[in-house]
Amino acid sequence: MKILVLNGVNINMTGKREAVYGTETLDDINARLKKFADGLGVDIEFFQSNSEGEIVDRLQKGGFDGLVINAGAYTHYSYAISDALYSVKAKKIEVHLSNILAREEFRQKSVLARNCDGCITGLGADGYFLAVRNIVESGDK
Repeated sequence: MKILVLNGVNINMTGKREAVYGTETLDDINARLKKFADGLGVDIEFFQSNSEGEIVDRLQKGGFDGLVINAGAYTHYSYAISDALYSVKAKKIEVHLSNILAREEFRQKSVLARNCDGCITGLGADGYFLAVRNIVESGDK
């Protein structure tokens, strides 16, 4: 099984910007997630881009059995990413480090959610681990 962990705009600044996103860097999160996935016998790929088009291109490329996506601010307005997700046949879990439902009004809506199988919000980096575990366990059924 191969899982793609796709991070969008500004997620590369995690641990370097507002404390609401935590103090752990994206590289630190990815390193821990790689060890976790290895322990589950899962191949994991990481992709991060601040470019909406590159995110769409990566989704269209495929080659994965499960997707964990944190699109950052694109979550709230990128119909291009939402449309690309619609075409992805793999299990898709949307993840947010902060609780978007407790944030500013414009952050409380996800235009991606309708094309994802689930959403984990507000659990910090733990959300990525829960998403990977869910994809692996649902693939065993």
